[in-house]
Amino acid sequence: MAKTLNVPLVGARRHGPPSAARASRRPGGESWMPLALVAAAFTLAQLILVRPGMGLGWDETVYVSQVSPHAPAAFFSAPRARGVPLLVAPIASWSSSTALLRVYLAVLSGLGLYLALRVWRGLFPVRVLASAGALFATLWVTLFYGPQAMPNYWVAIGALACVGCFLRARADRADRAALWGVGLSTALMAWMRPTDAVWATLPLLVLVVAARRWRRPRLLVALVAGLMAGAGEWVVEAYVSYGGLAQRLSDGSRIQGGLGWNFAVGDQLRSLGGRALCRPCTGAMPNPLVMVWWFALPVLAVLGLVIAVKARRTASTLLLLTCATTAGVPYLFMIGYAAPRFLLPVYALLAIPVADALVHLVAAPNRAWRPMAVTLVALGLAGHVAVQFAVLQATVQRTTASHRNWAAMATDLHRLGVRSPCLLTGYEAVPIAFYTGCSSVATGGHNANTTESAIVRAGQREPVAVLTTQGGRPPAYARDWTPHRVGDRLAYVAPGAAGGAA
Repeated sequence: MAKTLNVPLVGARRHGPPSAARASRRPGGESWMPLALVAAAFTLAQLILVRPGMGLGWDETVYVSQVSPHAPAAFFSAPRARGVPLLVAPIASWSSSTALLRVYLAVLSGLGLYLALRVWRGLFPVRVLASAGALFATLWVTLFYGPQAMPNYWVAIGALACVGCFLRARADRADRAALWGVGLSTALMAWMRPTDAVWATLPLLVLVVAARRWRRPRLLVALVAGLMAGAGEWVVEAYVSYGGLAQRLSDGSRIQGGLGWNFAVGDQLRSLGGRALCRPCTGAMPNPLVMVWWFALPVLAVLGLVIAVKARRTASTLLLLTCATTAGVPYLFMIGYAAPRFLLPVYALLAIPVADALVHLVAAPNRAWRPMAVTLVALGLAGHVAVQFAVLQATVQRTTASHRNWAAMATDLHRLGVRSPCLLTGYEAVPIAFYTGCSSVATGGHNANTTESAIVRAGQREPVAVLTTQGGRPPAYARDWTPHRVGDRLAYVAPGAAGGAA
C-alpha cells in the first residue's frame, strides 16, 4: 500500500517522529486533488441525478417554513432541531425557488465531504480517502439526501470530521486547528440532531475521561463545548416551549414510537429499496441484489481493521468502527421503524476502513492472485454502483411525482379561494399547506397544536379547508362544509372561503 504519514497514537511523545498533522503539511506531501475531484463529482452527480426541481418533501417543508416568507412556520415537534432552518436560511429566507435551494445544498454538501475527507490526510493514504469518499458518495441514500434540507447528511459529515480531528489533536498537542475542528464538527452534529451527536461522540468522551493514555483536558473541553454550543438552543427551547428538557426528551421518544429495545435491522433492510420512511415497516424485503452491499459492509470493515493492525494505524480504524457502532445503536436497536437516512453517519464512518480493505485487495504484493482480486473488486463495485443508480432513479421519480401532486393540489386550492392567509388541516396538511402558502394545524397526533373550536373560529375570518382521502370522512365540525375534489383528495372548504372560489 501507499506509504501513510500516520504515526502511532498511543503513547506518542512530542520529541518522537513528526506527527501526522505536521507531516501532512510538508511540501510535496500527498495531493489533495483526488479528494477535491471526488467532492466535485459528488456535487455534479446530485445536480444531474436528483434534479433540483424535485420539490420539497414533508420534513423539508417543516424545516424550510421556519425561515421562509412563502408560508407560515409549520409546527416544530420535540425531536427536531434548528440546525437545518439555519442551514437553508441564506437561500430560503429570500427565495422560494426549490431549484436554487437544491443547487446551494448540493454545492455545500460537496464542500462538506471534501473538508471531512481532508481532515484525514496523513492518517490514511490519499487513495484510500478518495476511495472512501467515492464509496460514500455513490450510495443512493447519500446522493438523495445530500441536496435535501434534512439533518442526517450533516451529522455524517460532522462525525467523520470530528473523529479525524480528534485523532490529529491527540497526536499533536500543538495542533490548534484540529482542536477547533473537534469543537466545530461536534457543534455541527449537535446543531442538527443533539441526541445523534451524543451517540456519535460517546466513544471519544469515554476515551478522554476513562483511558489514561488518551486523557487530554483540552480535548474533553472541545467535545463538551461543541455539544453545548450546538445543542444549547435546543435545550433552551425545551424549557421555553416544551415544558423542560426531560419533557422534550419524553415527547421525542413518544413521537418516535417509544425508545427502548426494538430490533430494527429488518426494518432498515426493507428501507434499502428506496423507502424514505418505513413506518410501519411491513411488506417484502427488497431484491437481494439491493441488500448485498449492506451485508458486505461489516465484513469489509473488519478486514480493514486487520489491515490497519498490520499498517500500524489500529487506533484510527478502531475508533472509526467504534463511533460507527454507537451511532448506529439507536437506529438499529432502539426504535420501531426505519429510514435509510438514519444510518448515514454509520456509512460515512465505515467508508474509510472499507476503502482501506478494498485498496489493499487490489494493491497487495502477491502477484499470483492480484488479477483475480482486481477483477472481483471491479465487478463487485460496478454491480454495486449500478444497483445504487437504479434505486436512486426509482426513488427520485416516485418522490418527484408525489411532490408534483402536492403542488397540483395547491393550485386547485387556490382556485377554490384558499389563499394566504389561510389554514389547512387533515390528511398530509403539513406539506400541502406549505405549497399553498397556508398555515397547517392538527387537533391530534404528533403535530397537535390546536382545537376543533379554534379551527371553526378561524374559518369565520380566513379560508380554511380540511383535507381527506377520497373515501375518508371529515371531522364532525366540517361535515356541512362543501367538499371539492383536489387532486386525488377531497377538500372540505369552510363557508367563509366559498365566496372566493373561481
